Amino acid sequence: MQFASDNRAGLAPEVLDAIAREAAHRGGGYGEDPTTAAVTVALADVFEHEVTVYPVLTGTAANAIALASLADPWGAVVCEREAHIVVDECGAPEFYGGGLRLVPIDGEHGKLTPAAVGDLLATPARGDVHESPLQLLSLTNLTEFGTAYTAAETAELCTMAHDRGLRVHLDGARFANAVAGGAGTPAQLTWQAGVDVVIYGGSKNGALAAEAVVFFDPSLAATFERRRKRGGHLASKMRFVSAQLLAGLTDDRWLTWASHANAMAHRLRDGVGDLAGVDVVHAVDGNQIWLRTATDRAAAWAAAGAEFYDTTVGDLTTVRLVCDFSTTEDEIDTFLAMISTTARDMVTSEIP
Repeated sequence: MQFASDNRAGLAPEVLDAIAREAAHRGGGYGEDPTTAAVTVALADVFEHEVTVYPVLTGTAANAIALASLADPWGAVVCEREAHIVVDECGAPEFYGGGLRLVPIDGEHGKLTPAAVGDLLATPARGDVHESPLQLLSLTNLTEFGTAYTAAETAELCTMAHDRGLRVHLDGARFANAVAGGAGTPAQLTWQAGVDVVIYGGSKNGALAAEAVVFFDPSLAATFERRRKRGGHLASKMRFVSAQLLAGLTDDRWLTWASHANAMAHRLRDGVGDLAGVDVVHAVDGNQIWLRTATDRAAAWAAAGAEFYDTTVGDLTTVRLVCDFSTTEDEIDTFLAMISTTARDMVTSEIP
């Protein structure tokens, strides 16, 4: 019952095989190799657009260097308050961006709303030397709460940003889950909606350590290559990173793996159903399900062997459960049987 994170999953067999094949021969260094070139071709096919692609090893590096490439050190990036770039990247965007400023605003279930973004953008810019000008809007799909932006929602926010002269960055660490969940096609959720740069995530979807920064306008990538090198993320044996990405892109495995993870999360959601004392907090648009229950009940789940992240406020605990490409139906059913048992044993622990 390992539901703490899709980062805890092993490697998809096809990824491991691809690394082994790459290891069996010599190849070019620093991305000057056929495998890395093939990743660009494959992603151009996925997004139905010519792309400039830069593989990196981590999502934090992908986000931070991409933001630094599109914002000045004195510029500001608008994002949702719980976005990964704010909460979980230890100041990396500010570090790589030479001091760029993040401007977090409240969203709903992890998603920025047109009303909130509109209110911020409607504030007249002073335009003087004392101000950090707004230069970027950052979205996350799937969001940190497992909810998905649809193509229409993405397009509305991108239009608002572009009308104010902002570029748009999309953190796609779980982009595969958003696409597999039916939010839209890769093209609809990115460049057709107005996204300027997207992070195509592999590490949470079968890979070892592989992300790709994808620009739809090569002129916007003018400084990325040197920023990647200077930041220590130009791997000398880049072909091993690219091999992981290419393994997922071959035969649309990236969507097959994400679809399985989503299906397991939906099985979990359906199994929770109307269980007394357990509430589903957010829509399950991908591979995450968030539950709120009494703290003693959540503690009983952990004591029974379930692994998850949780947050406790008073007598209530919010539990995040994440499924991955290797999650099994047996794991889901074992967990559901266990929480049903604790529900019967702890009938007084109702949510107020």
